[in-house]
Amino acid sequence: MANENIQNQTDVKNINDALAQNLGAYASTVPGTEKNPVDEKNEKLALIDYKMVTFSLAGKDYAIDIMKVKEIAKAGRFTYVPNTLPFVLGVYNLRGDIIPIVDLRLFFNIEVDARLDTDLENMLIVSIGDQTFGIVVDVIDKVVGIQKSSIQPPHPLFGDINIKYIQGVVEVNNRLYILLDIERIFGSKTEAQAAEEESVRKNMARNAKIDVKAVSSAQTGVKASSKAADTPAAPAKPVVNENVDLTFVKESLEQMRKFSVSPFNEAWVKERFASWAKERGKDKTQFTSVEDADAFLKPFYSTCNGTWWTKEYADSVYKVLPDNTAKQITVWNPGCGKGMETYSLACLLTKKYPEAKIKIYAHDIDLLNVSNAPLLSIPAAVANDWYAPYVATKANNDFTFSPELKNSIMFEYHDCANTNALPVCDIIFARDLISFLPAGAQSSLAVDFEEKLKGNGIVILGQNETLEGTGKWTAHKDGSVVTYTK
Repeated sequence: MANENIQNQTDVKNINDALAQNLGAYASTVPGTEKNPVDEKNEKLALIDYKMVTFSLAGKDYAIDIMKVKEIAKAGRFTYVPNTLPFVLGVYNLRGDIIPIVDLRLFFNIEVDARLDTDLENMLIVSIGDQTFGIVVDVIDKVVGIQKSSIQPPHPLFGDINIKYIQGVVEVNNRLYILLDIERIFGSKTEAQAAEEESVRKNMARNAKIDVKAVSSAQTGVKASSKAADTPAAPAKPVVNENVDLTFVKESLEQMRKFSVSPFNEAWVKERFASWAKERGKDKTQFTSVEDADAFLKPFYSTCNGTWWTKEYADSVYKVLPDNTAKQITVWNPGCGKGMETYSLACLLTKKYPEAKIKIYAHDIDLLNVSNAPLLSIPAAVANDWYAPYVATKANNDFTFSPELKNSIMFEYHDCANTNALPVCDIIFARDLISFLPAGAQSSLAVDFEEKLKGNGIVILGQNETLEGTGKWTAHKDGSVVTYTK
């Protein structure tokens, strides 16, 4: 056993040394060369412009970009964190930094033997943006240098994982490596993706063409409407010109902010463009930057989006919750984000249905968000507001939610565009989510809503999204909140 530990420590040191050397060479942007140690005498020097750290999961070869790997380590005795996802083993103190530890095998639903607290795990310490994670794998192999052009697109049959997490496949010395897209796994965006999007935005800004006459007509209509207004203090509602060509708006929003214009939001987009044309003036309606797209979408987001709910908004949601005498209220909250919306909804449901067992399935594709949501602390100002009956105090005097309320929520990593095994639901709460899915996924999700919703259930979307005209839905408006029933 002692000899084995010495060998393990030697392996870790050797790979960390290789990482340090390769990171320095790669960051210098000067192409290097690498000889395969096995076939050193027989192979010619190859141009290396991409390096990856290879490892195995369930006997299959995988790899990730070396630029995302800080180091490798062997560790155990992770500190367990309650109410986290099954693949989160806990947290670990890495030289003073507390980092979450994710078992990549469990994340990909690969069977793992029962482990003891004393077992040491092979870990890749990776950095995604400003976040650091420990990723547990079976065996860490070596650093491999390749030509980036040799990376091939993935085939749906490769690997046991979702193809969207695969960046590509590459063959090196008769071994086929599945190159994982670590940024997608952790819900982040690579610098390369950002640069590519910026290039697309610039091209679109140069090439976008709109119907200037239609825009001018829309602006003229707005001015005419303003002059006809009886009350000068009340701004006139922009006149929507149905003939305006919104192709460039649709393309720009999709490329810049993954916002898909569709029947679920098209009415809002048309109305917003009329206002946009009035604000910007003739020939200035094109989106030349992400800031323009953000400015266009700013009025789209619902009240208290991504933050704690005000009492006024909480009261408006409480009013539309249907009467229900069921012993269990099941809720689906896709796009839960950091969890503030989910906790707010849980408080209202606890108040509305005091005798029922509340079960909320909170889903998101941002792994960091769903991993941290169970640990979310509450600011004092929020804890002393309408949330007070559902708040508890930690040992360090910070505020958190009561165990009963936290246990009613299951935060899970899940892409709602994919199938799921959820039970039928009493409430589906999906604000400002559907518009940020591809058009095809939007239609599929609406069908999923219809299949998952009970006959007496309700769906709540964002304030500027609608299900009308997309199926057999009936809208019910109460103040600023609209509910949909089958």
